[in-house]
Amino acid sequence: MRNALKLLPALALATLPFGPLQAEDATSPETVVAVVNGKEITLGHMMILYANLPQQYQQIPVAQLFDGILEQLIQQEALAQHFDGTPPASVTLSLQNEERALLAASEIAGMLEGVTSDEAVQAAYDAQYANAEGEREWNASHILVETEAEAKAIREVLEDGADFAEVAKTSSTGPSGPSGGELGWFQAGQMVPDFETAVTALEAGEISEPVQTQFGWHVIKLNETRIAEAPTLDEVRGQIVSELEGQAIEEHVKSLTDAAEIERPDLSGVDPAALQQLDALD
Repeated sequence: MRNALKLLPALALATLPFGPLQAEDATSPETVVAVVNGKEITLGHMMILYANLPQQYQQIPVAQLFDGILEQLIQQEALAQHFDGTPPASVTLSLQNEERALLAASEIAGMLEGVTSDEAVQAAYDAQYANAEGEREWNASHILVETEAEAKAIREVLEDGADFAEVAKTSSTGPSGPSGGELGWFQAGQMVPDFETAVTALEAGEISEPVQTQFGWHVIKLNETRIAEAPTLDEVRGQIVSELEGQAIEEHVKSLTDAAEIERPDLSGVDPAALQQLDALD
């Protein structure tokens, strides 16, 4: 039963002929697009079905999908009306879960109105960046080899005046070798700890002693350092919006659950593996 219902949408859309929109170009969700044994199907029903189509269908021009979506709803309605008996538990529980999730999403959407206004985003940006000092960044190159002996030999060659980039191109086993070992700019926390410790102890132009990490043995050259400027509001707007929304949702959910009367029975006798026993629903 469940498998048949799951496959029906894809099967219907895959086999029905798609054609251009033939009905009157109305945009109201209440527009009736078909009536099956007296039961109306509206444009709104089609909108929801279209919004939940798999991504590959969303790439198809909507005019080509219109007739297929409508026919699918007609078929589903005819099948649903013909069903005789008590709906299976899987259907009832799925509807309950779907209703719960949709209402919760609607509550969150309404709650978020105004949370990310321009004023709120600006205030959050100012609080985080207005008086913040820029973070130090390092620009380094390295030569990666398998053994400490190789690393020591390479360092001796470099001390004798060999060009770091050329040695990296011929000797480094790391992916940056072909580009002379250049790693570009990075901030604290972006490199493994031992590597970062070695870099931060160097002066610009200085070459490190061999350094071991889980990747092998490194000979590191610090090219230069700088203090990064604070990002502009436009550069971090998306991040700030996400943070504001996440914080607002977390606080709202906590306030509602704290105020709710929630009973939690003893579940020690419930086997978590029961979640996989879907056949029990039928």
